[in-house]
Amino acid sequence: MIKKHINQNDILNFELFNILDYSYIFNNEPIKRIKTKPTLENSLSKLENLKRKIEAIQDCELKKNASKIVFGDGNLQSPIMIVGEGPGQKEDELGKPFVGDAGTLLNKMLKAIKIKREKIYITNVVNYRPPNNRKPEKSEINRYSEYLKEHISIIDPQILILMGSTAMEALFGGNKRISQERGQWKEIIIKQKTYKSIITFHPAYLLRNPSGKRPVWEDLQQVMHKLQLQPPGRRTR
Repeated sequence: MIKKHINQNDILNFELFNILDYSYIFNNEPIKRIKTKPTLENSLSKLENLKRKIEAIQDCELKKNASKIVFGDGNLQSPIMIVGEGPGQKEDELGKPFVGDAGTLLNKMLKAIKIKREKIYITNVVNYRPPNNRKPEKSEINRYSEYLKEHISIIDPQILILMGSTAMEALFGGNKRISQERGQWKEIIIKQKTYKSIITFHPAYLLRNPSGKRPVWEDLQQVMHKLQLQPPGRRTR
């Protein structure tokens, strides 16, 4: 009878390979041979660091007049990230984005395409409520856009839904009207990664202009198609 010699290193290598997640990517570099997607723990740590950076902002009119920071809400591993304008009164009270009347409408819009709010991630361009709910000034948008880009990089979504002209301006500048850009797909590069985004109307605008609901519904259908999901055949009322 022939005894087969078993190499313990081979066993360890085999076991290591079996526990690796399929998100690992092997390459030919001599030192770093394994790359992984960011873990939930890493994302949480990065988000906490980003939040602390925003809370440390000095000489900010928005921060002086706000009750608390409104950072973000939702699934950190969502393929969809929604970016709004800024907190309103209700958001300022609760420290959570889109919880006022505009948030209620947003929830209905998401429900209409069979997406649960808790399954996506939501944030705003500015993280503190503008006085009297005014539109953020250009200097404020420019200042907070750098934090927004870092926020996007951490969440790393497949698709960005930019709701309103402020979100559009933060990432693409303010040279065009949202009525001209709405429904169009645009790409933005953040930290050497390209993100797909679609521009649409803000729910607050829809509360004042219900006729805008149909175009937004069409935009959301585009998102579903991009994610290769079948959109339902009805729209928000």
